[in-house]
Amino acid sequence: MSQKKSPRFELRSGNVDALLLALKTTDIAALRDDLLSRFESTPDFFSNDVVALDLRRLEGDDQVALDTVIETLALLKARAIGVVAREAQRGWAESFGLPLLDSQSRRGGRDETPQAEPAAAAGPSPAEALADAQAAAQAEAKAAAAEVEAAATAAIAEAAARSLPTMLIDKPLRSGQQIYAAGDVVILDLVSYGAEVIAEGNIHIYAPLRGRALAGVKGYAQARIFCTCLEPELLSIAGIYRTAELPLPADVLGKSAQVRLAGEKLILEPLRMK
Repeated sequence: MSQKKSPRFELRSGNVDALLLALKTTDIAALRDDLLSRFESTPDFFSNDVVALDLRRLEGDDQVALDTVIETLALLKARAIGVVAREAQRGWAESFGLPLLDSQSRRGGRDETPQAEPAAAAGPSPAEALADAQAAAQAEAKAAAAEVEAAATAAIAEAAARSLPTMLIDKPLRSGQQIYAAGDVVILDLVSYGAEVIAEGNIHIYAPLRGRALAGVKGYAQARIFCTCLEPELLSIAGIYRTAELPLPADVLGKSAQVRLAGEKLILEPLRMK
């Protein structure tokens, strides 16, 4: 078969942003009720997002009926695209028709649930000790290379975001509307529940934010979200999310605030308007 490039399609590697739903219980009926009670009142919250099901928080040999979870997500306008599982879970997880996914952290390393270490056995032989040392050195080198790559990606994203003009929106964003800015975006009116603001740079909202705001979406971890009335459904910077299920601190809820990223955690701070 000819391997020459086709003008009709292109196959290349890439990354797709997806929400990660970590399952912590085998009581699927209770899980379904929790999901519906939390998000049914905001039917556009997920807005056709793709979701990976993370099974690694389940204990031991626990198994769950993933088909019920998949159906529940579909009711909320979200689509399950795969599962992230431990080795022992993969057999039964695959039986529900979803592919196995490898979760990667935003900083380039594997995002895996730590496993209990086996009981100590007899000391390793010299050959085993050498092999372990070589493996550790290789892992260290890979981790260092991943950090360098992640830093380079962030630098490129920052340069790209800063080189583009700022988008200005002076009309309210209604439920179901989405704005995408290749750089920064300034919004002068209400962002309603179910609306979504996505930017590769910073997001400035001089009005209530009640929908979703996602800044630095291409890895620009220095991006920030500024708002004069913070009441969001979801906040995200460089892929690190915080949803409405986690109540906002009283000093920023409904007030002027900024959101920034510190490591893998979103920091919400009052914005001093002086």
